Amino acid sequence: MQKMNTHSREILEADSKSKRSCLCGMVPTVSLLCVVLLFTSSFFVQCYNEKLLRWRMNIQKLGKDNCKNQCRPGGSHALPEGIISDTSNLEMRHLWDLPVTKTIENKENAATNLFAMAVGIKQKDLVNKMVKKFLASNFVVMLFHYDGIVDEWNDFEWNNQVIHVSVANQSKWWFAKRFLHPDIVAEYGYIFLWDEDLGVEHFNPDKYISIIKSEGLEISQPALDTENSEVHHQITARGRRSNVHRRIYKPVGSGKGCDGSSTAPPCTGWVEMMAPVFSRASWRCVWYMIQNDLIHAWGLDMQLGYCAQGDRTKNVGVVDAEYIVHYGHPTLGGSDVNEVSSQAKNHRVDVRRLSYRELQVFRKRWQKAVEEDECWVDPFQ
Repeated sequence: MQKMNTHSREILEADSKSKRSCLCGMVPTVSLLCVVLLFTSSFFVQCYNEKLLRWRMNIQKLGKDNCKNQCRPGGSHALPEGIISDTSNLEMRHLWDLPVTKTIENKENAATNLFAMAVGIKQKDLVNKMVKKFLASNFVVMLFHYDGIVDEWNDFEWNNQVIHVSVANQSKWWFAKRFLHPDIVAEYGYIFLWDEDLGVEHFNPDKYISIIKSEGLEISQPALDTENSEVHHQITARGRRSNVHRRIYKPVGSGKGCDGSSTAPPCTGWVEMMAPVFSRASWRCVWYMIQNDLIHAWGLDMQLGYCAQGDRTKNVGVVDAEYIVHYGHPTLGGSDVNEVSSQAKNHRVDVRRLSYRELQVFRKRWQKAVEEDECWVDPFQ
């Protein structure tokens, strides 16, 4: 019995030693595995961090690229985007009163179109009739005083409702280039840029706007009453059978013929420069075409179709339903307002001579621009 107990203890001690030996043998293996796991996890963590860093850098780069790609006005890059005000308007503001809070009612009554005209005091009666008619249709009205006389307009009740710009002996197009920049008139749907010697007894601005909108006219003019007007171009003469016409028909025998297949001015896609009406989009284009030093803008009429926002045979037209009278008063270039009346010189001949010279200069510039711009494609060729 005693031998059996001794034998059992020996077996248990042997098992115990064996287990301790196994445990001791596993320690290095476990330690090695821990080391391997540690290095492996460190490697994966490092890889993950590197990928995360690259992702963040790509996001930042994308953000910077987006900033670079933002289309901002020249000179405004030093400013935060939200503070940039890149357009204006011709709304007059009181020096002391707070601006009226915008509501649906006064927003609907806000002026949405612009009427601008070069004027002289000699034509004040005609100008008065036009201004009153356009103000009644809620237009912004801007008068360019080419004779330098402003105070004598104070007698009219509307005098303080319109904007006056006075520079002596300057043309309508000189004023337009300098004071009607597209960003200044961006709020106005249509820009009427008229001469002063026009009669508007049969003209309604609201009806006219309605017609050109429905007809899709980007550039237009009211037709001329043939019985009372000085008509220089057949296409401007009023037709009695339609609201709008876009072309004329002229036999070949009377010069260059015009027919239904004609696609170029003066047969179609053309208006005269005395009473043009431009959409917002077309005016942005036309303004860039007006040459800063060619103040009479001769030759511009033949190229207006390029600014018609598409097919000039469709988007340029003459409105017959709302027509005007062209009296043909040669006021611009009359007697010099700075000279004594007895010695005053009439400059009409000089004005006409310069106009013809500017026409030749404009044509040469256009041809040169076409030849030098390799990227430009003529849409009408």
